[in-house]
Amino acid sequence: MIRQIDTRVHCEVERQVHSTYLSLFHEGDRAFVPQAFRWAKQCFDGHYADYQPIDARYHDFEHTLQGTLCLALLFQGRHSAKASPPLPIKMFELSLLAMLFHDAGYLKKKDDAEGSGAKYTSVHVGRSALFAKEFLTQQGYSAADITAIQNMIRCTGVNVDLQSIPFQSELEKLVGFALGTADLLGQMAALDYVDKLPVLYEEFAEAARYYGAKSLRVGAFNSAEELMRNTPDFWESYVLPRIQGDFSKLYTFLNDPYPDGPNPYLRRIEQNMTRLRQEFGASKLGV
Repeated sequence: MIRQIDTRVHCEVERQVHSTYLSLFHEGDRAFVPQAFRWAKQCFDGHYADYQPIDARYHDFEHTLQGTLCLALLFQGRHSAKASPPLPIKMFELSLLAMLFHDAGYLKKKDDAEGSGAKYTSVHVGRSALFAKEFLTQQGYSAADITAIQNMIRCTGVNVDLQSIPFQSELEKLVGFALGTADLLGQMAALDYVDKLPVLYEEFAEAARYYGAKSLRVGAFNSAEELMRNTPDFWESYVLPRIQGDFSKLYTFLNDPYPDGPNPYLRRIEQNMTRLRQEFGASKLGV
C-alpha cells in the first residue's frame, strides 16, 4: 500500500492508473486502462486460451499490480517535473501493457501438471515476451508496438544485458528503464515484502531444481533465512546501482516533492532493509 492504495485490490490500482492516465492525457481513450486491466486479469485468472490461473505465490497478480502502480506514479512525477522529452500517450499505453504482462511467463499451460509456474523463474522474461506477443497480436497490435513491449519487458530481467536489447528509439529505452525501476521498487517497498521472502525463496528453490542452480543469480541460497540475510546486500550492491546508474535515476521522479523531497518507495524499502538487518544480522554495507 503506497499512498493508501491497496495493491491486493486490483480495482484500487486500476482506478489510480486510470486517473493518472487521464490527468496526463486529456485526449486519452477512457476505455483503454480498464481494458488493459481486464486483459491482464483474464490471463492471470486462467480465462485465456489453454493457460491455467497463476499459481506462483510470490510472482502473483498483486506483484504485477505493485509494479504497475509504481510505474504510473513515476510517470506522473516525471510529467509534473516537466521532464524532456515528454511522454507520448502511445508510449504510456505500451508501457502499461508491458508491465501488466511482464510476468505472464509464470503462467502454465493446462497440460503442464509438474510443479508451479515458479519453475520458470530463470526463463520467465523470455516466456513473458512471447506471451505478450501471442496475446496482443490477437488484439490487433502492430509488430512494431509488440517489439516495443517485448523490449520493455526485457528490462525487468535481473541478469539482462541492457546493451543487448534492440530498442527502436531512445524514448523506448527510457520507458523500458522506467519499467525496470518500477518492477524493483514496487515489490521491495511492499509492507509485506519481508514476510513474503520465504515464499520467494521457495520459488527460487523450485526453479533451481527444475533448471539447475547455475541458471539463477540467487540459486545458491540454501535456505530462506540465508536469502533474507543477504537481501540488504542485494538492495545495496545490485538494486541501488541499477536504478541509480543503468536506469538513469528515473526513481527520483517519485520524490515528493521533486527533485529533493523524500521518496516514499526508498523510505519504505529502507524500513524493510532495517528490519532484515535487525532480525537476521545482515550488515549495512553502504553504497
